[in-house]
Amino acid sequence: MALEHVVALVTGASRGAGRTIAIELGAAGATVYVTGRSVDGRPTTNDVPGTIDATSRDVTAAGGRGIAVRCDHAVDAEVEAVVARIASEQGRLDLLVNNTWGGYEDPQCRPLPMAPFWEQAVSLGDRMFTTGVRAHLVASQRAVPLMLAQRRGLIVSTTANVAAFPYMPNIFYDLAKHTVARMTWAMAEELRPHGIAAVAVAPGFMRTERVVEAFRRAGMMAALDGPGGPTDPRVIERTGQVLEAGTLAREYGFTDIDGTQPPPFRVPSPPAS
Repeated sequence: MALEHVVALVTGASRGAGRTIAIELGAAGATVYVTGRSVDGRPTTNDVPGTIDATSRDVTAAGGRGIAVRCDHAVDAEVEAVVARIASEQGRLDLLVNNTWGGYEDPQCRPLPMAPFWEQAVSLGDRMFTTGVRAHLVASQRAVPLMLAQRRGLIVSTTANVAAFPYMPNIFYDLAKHTVARMTWAMAEELRPHGIAAVAVAPGFMRTERVVEAFRRAGMMAALDGPGGPTDPRVIERTGQVLEAGTLAREYGFTDIDGTQPPPFRVPSPPAS
């Protein structure tokens, strides 16, 4: 129970990476505030399984304390209310995990479109930047004051390590993910003197509830077959970096749930034309 005195906020934790991160923090003893839009008793986003209430129960069952707070991270006032509640109830915040993301909120729940930018809807990019990039920045802005007094803290933003990819043919995704990486670097520059670290973590391609549902609806389930951290007291030395889960697994010695250590995710280079 190494994190029994840690207070964490995990955004976008109804399902997927956010849910699993929250549960693992709970297994280490943390108090975890879980935010998202999907709640018990109401339709979930795209009718994909998962709610913040279920995640919070799983956090508690794992050994921590899960607290579900509904929040649309595209609405600044709702983000402010979440942080105000943490301040009132805990008086501190040690860890913020920015995991919100947008762009797939359509009835079809489709895979990311791979098409020339002039053939894509600009609204796709608007959602990625609003509930991805901007939501990470706003949550970080509101959370930092709770970390300054104790002169330590950690902000983690989940992203894709697009710097390691050849260009993925979706201009909005490429721009948004590059922006998250640059934003993390910029926040790290300002937070370093205060003992607060900011890193971006690239989990790679994950078989999450949303991914499975999108591929199922597209009749592409066969395409999903294939390969798919503990607290570090020296995390400040990594501040500003984009860290890949596959690399971290080897360094820290952890595995996927099936006992494997998948390599860092890479998109193959397109064939020369």
